[in-house]
Amino acid sequence: MTRSPATPLAPPKARRRLRETAALTQTQLADRVGVTPGTVRAWESGRTTPRGRKREAYAKLLKTLAEEETARQARQEQEKQEEQAKRNQEREQKQAQKQDQEGLREPELKPEPEPEPKPEPVALTPAQAFDALYAFSAPALVRQTFLLTGRREQARESVERAFQAAWERWPEVARDRDPVGWVRATAYEYALSPWQRLRPRHRHPEPPPADPGDRTLLNTLLRLPPRHRRTLVLYDGVGLDLPETAAETEASTPATANRLLRAREAVAGRLPALADPQVLHLRLAELASNERLRAAEPPTVRRGGERRARFWTRAAIAFTVALIGTTALTVRTAPTHYEPPVSPGQAVRGVPQRVAPGALSDEELELRQKLRDQLQDGPERLSPRLE
Repeated sequence: MTRSPATPLAPPKARRRLRETAALTQTQLADRVGVTPGTVRAWESGRTTPRGRKREAYAKLLKTLAEEETARQARQEQEKQEEQAKRNQEREQKQAQKQDQEGLREPELKPEPEPEPKPEPVALTPAQAFDALYAFSAPALVRQTFLLTGRREQARESVERAFQAAWERWPEVARDRDPVGWVRATAYEYALSPWQRLRPRHRHPEPPPADPGDRTLLNTLLRLPPRHRRTLVLYDGVGLDLPETAAETEASTPATANRLLRAREAVAGRLPALADPQVLHLRLAELASNERLRAAEPPTVRRGGERRARFWTRAAIAFTVALIGTTALTVRTAPTHYEPPVSPGQAVRGVPQRVAPGALSDEELELRQKLRDQLQDGPERLSPRLE
């Protein structure tokens, strides 16, 4: 789940003052936080209060603006001091020139102060940036995915697969406005895939939560349709706005609102104490926090993704080579000229039927005896004799 919703925020008037001091419009601040200008207007007027991830992002931005304002004030004070020191130096130089003209002192040459070297920004390598993103968001994503599936290992595997896909497309993900949202959408799609039911591991249920209340809430969530469950987790669990939830679930805003209302109605029908969205948000956070969910180390995930990519690359190469070999063999053994097909056989009529052998007649017996008595190999061999 996301961090605690009790992240401290400045008062509404202070929020507006910080934004105006930084010369930011409501549209510019909304783009940096990832919300609409109307939402920022409501936050600054005090009509609504941000929740979940948006609250953390807004509080972090306000803290940055406050630090920039403090730094700006310190810089202005330093500039004033430098200006005053410059004026004093010019005054002293004028007095020295006047004394030189009067012959009271000899001019002195003062060396100019060397400018201080500015620290160069430290650029992160792609692997370091990926490891930082994984360490920051992986634990929360595993807990969120657990609410969708109710399976600890499946939640961990889904998040790892999502980060492996992000590492394969890292140039694209690194430039994305919300890299965590990209990984979260990929992990949710993998976790809620219908193909997960065909895996042998899915046939063996995992032990339920120890607390009866957590077990009841988890069973209630798993009874919801996958789309309703995902919408409820994103809005009441993660803390996204309705348009952002609709964009991540690839649905229209009215359809997303309808799914959210139906999911809340189903949860409230089974657990009336969770009819309040704030209470539901806290219970979802407690349910995910009570489970011992682990995430692998970033280098392990990166190496696993690279091994998987190498395996599929080699498999594709092997399949291509086999296809080329099969094609070459077919071309080599295929006939080079036309061979007419063998005409179909025709039935022959008028042939007498073959009669089975029986007893011989007297004539046949006589003929057989005659053939046996006579020489079968011709006349006898001639041999010379003396007369």
